[in-house]
Amino acid sequence: MKRTLQLCLATVSLFLLLASSDALAQNFPKGPDAVLTPGDTCHRPSEYRYPEKIAYCKRDVDTDLKRDIIAMYDRERGFSVQKMERRQFKIDHYIPLCAGGSNERDNLWPQHESVYKITDVLEQPLCEKMAQGRLKQQEAINLIREAKNNLDRVPKILAHIESL
Repeated sequence: MKRTLQLCLATVSLFLLLASSDALAQNFPKGPDAVLTPGDTCHRPSEYRYPEKIAYCKRDVDTDLKRDIIAMYDRERGFSVQKMERRQFKIDHYIPLCAGGSNERDNLWPQHESVYKITDVLEQPLCEKMAQGRLKQQEAINLIREAKNNLDRVPKILAHIESL
């Protein structure tokens, strides 16, 4: 727990350092847009997981959908993700697959590496707690939403998850 929290704090520190440089002056979303990416759960499960028996969808997002999501964020919100090097971002599942998220457009957004380096540390402990029956799906979704929309709260959210 202590090591994970230290890693998260270091990541947040790195983010704050980068925020003062030109790296984050680029025009990309810092979090999912509530209208374009409201979040969505799995509707066509390949299996059910955890004591709660949540629907689980295997990862399946085709390249054309990824390109369309990037173009949509650029067109609708004035970002410049298409002009960036592709290795600088990924198409993120707002609600992670392990927490019952879907592969649908409503659950996908272009996430810059400076953002996923902060938020990705939450997924494993979050889903481990769900597997142990110590965290319900709705609470997990609420925590992930809070974290991805408030990067400064990630260390506190991670500490909460690990305390369960």
